[in-house]
Amino acid sequence: MQLFDSTIKETLAERLAALEAHFDADVAFYYGEIHPFVAKPFRDFLEPLREVDTPNDRLVMFVNTPGGSAEAVEKIVEIIRFHYREVYFVVPDFAMSAGTILCMSGDRIFMDYSSSLGPIDPQVFNGKEWVPALGYLDKVEQLLDRARQNLLSNAEFLLLQSIDLALLSRYEQARDLTVRLLKKWLVEYKFRDWVTHGSTPELMGKPVTPGEKEARAEEIARQLGDNKLWHSHGRMIGPSTLAQILRLRIDDYSNDGTLRKLIRAYNDLLVEYIARTELKYFMHNRTYF
Repeated sequence: MQLFDSTIKETLAERLAALEAHFDADVAFYYGEIHPFVAKPFRDFLEPLREVDTPNDRLVMFVNTPGGSAEAVEKIVEIIRFHYREVYFVVPDFAMSAGTILCMSGDRIFMDYSSSLGPIDPQVFNGKEWVPALGYLDKVEQLLDRARQNLLSNAEFLLLQSIDLALLSRYEQARDLTVRLLKKWLVEYKFRDWVTHGSTPELMGKPVTPGEKEARAEEIARQLGDNKLWHSHGRMIGPSTLAQILRLRIDDYSNDGTLRKLIRAYNDLLVEYIARTELKYFMHNRTYF
């Protein structure tokens, strides 16, 4: 087993070095849920990359995650942005829910035709399990709408009566935090170099104002959180849908044979290793295995 692990480490180091040369950046890999307890390990994981004579100002972050906590995402972004001015996210497989929120804090997002982001329904812990806040809020709104129309059944009335208002408030706060974070990060990072309009015919070539950036960021945040649009919290949204429906710029490497090979050679070996060892969380960079 030691020989196997040693061979894996050496192979990954070679493939990681090739990626770092391609991007002229530090490259790091994250696998697992985004949970509040990962903040300190993530800090300790990232800091050694900076302890060199000439630290790089660009980070390329591979993300494989089913989602998690928006609050944890905010802390991870604070840690990343303390160390790096420019951040690219690479999604070889999927970054769902809170993983999508994390990717929206990047300057660029790299995906290919098989990659997926997801709706940004924030997950809130109700004391027993993590539950999607927006789905809960949508159901409550449906019941309230039926009540306004005097269509509420006795069973629905009892259900509405049983709602924990404190928990409902937490769900609303989680929703509002998600929108606020996306607006802030999209304007500050992803839209940083968006200087002139390039897609709206009547505005082509005209300067983009700060207000227009904020409005566009809020539109994207609302669309990503719209259950009526996606119909499922687990909906896997590919780069073409993101570009066509959200008009979100994605660096699609589907037809870039060189980059696709570099990304898959590194990511797929790591994901297979994680599956074989049945790990729930895993991080990797040139200083950490």
